[in-house]
Amino acid sequence: MSETPATPKAADKPAAKPAPKPKPEDKPFVEFIQDDLIPSLSNALSSNHQITASINLIEGERPVVGGQCWMVTGELPGGRRFWVCFESDSIKSGKTIALAESGTEPSMLESFLIDEKRINLALLQSRLLQRLNGQKWLGGN
Repeated sequence: MSETPATPKAADKPAAKPAPKPKPEDKPFVEFIQDDLIPSLSNALSSNHQITASINLIEGERPVVGGQCWMVTGELPGGRRFWVCFESDSIKSGKTIALAESGTEPSMLESFLIDEKRINLALLQSRLLQRLNGQKWLGGN
């Protein structure tokens, strides 16, 4: 009598690992900004600082120096405004930030996140909030 080799049963095979959930940063630029960054920023300002801000993504004239770019623009209570400008439609592109007090126009464009190797949602949000807090725009500091 000859024996046939046993064939492995489905139960003997390790279960296939589910595909990792894509990172928000892997989304197309506009989708990432509109679906992830803006809601995350709005929520952080509202829950952590009791601030309601108007935040939008626009493509337009860069403050101070001109030239077309993508910008996350925001207005905080009291008319304080900020612009985070992207050199191209990529969160990895060069970034600058401009700020303006109520009733004024921005007069200086600063580099933003220039030394960071990996740009992600948490980093963009935390550094923008840190910069706004440095202006003393986020409460009683």
